[in-house]
Amino acid sequence: MRKLSLVVVLLLAPSLAHAWPWSRDMANQISVKPQKSVDEANPGMTAFPKRSVPVAGTTVMVKDADAARKMLNPIPADDKSVEQGGRLYAIYCTPCHGKSGTGDGLVGDKLIMKPWNLTNSNEMHNWDPKDYPDGFIWGYISLGGAVMPSYANDLSATERWHVVNYMRKVLQKGQAGQAATQATSTGSGQAK
Repeated sequence: MRKLSLVVVLLLAPSLAHAWPWSRDMANQISVKPQKSVDEANPGMTAFPKRSVPVAGTTVMVKDADAARKMLNPIPADDKSVEQGGRLYAIYCTPCHGKSGTGDGLVGDKLIMKPWNLTNSNEMHNWDPKDYPDGFIWGYISLGGAVMPSYANDLSATERWHVVNYMRKVLQKGQAGQAATQATSTGSGQAK
């Protein structure tokens, strides 16, 4: 009976230790909290004005992948867009998809389900714009997939289009997607 009591006490001891005050030290430390300032005279971030609204074009609401697939790329795939898309790709996409876009990134190697090969050099996805339009790629970046997280909170809608332009021009060697002129002639290029 004594051994059983000792076992019970030893099993409960770690859970009881969490109840002590030191278990909250990290939350209650002396540190700068988000959007706060260390300067008493300048208290930090100014509150948004009443009745403020987001700047037009910064948020695109898309219902699902089918709606995204129908979207036309509103950003011309010029050198400036491709360069910006390349910088964003290096930050957000390279860890999984690798510099070459073949799914050989350092994080991608550790995943059970390998990241997609974003180049034309694969059997599974030939990236033909008829089968995989720019809106499909933009929607996948926005909504995420089986293993891929959504980047809608990290990249603006325009930045996601820049990444699409980079994928088409550099990783897929200039495979033409839907032209931006089509998007402007039919409206904003956003799903309705």
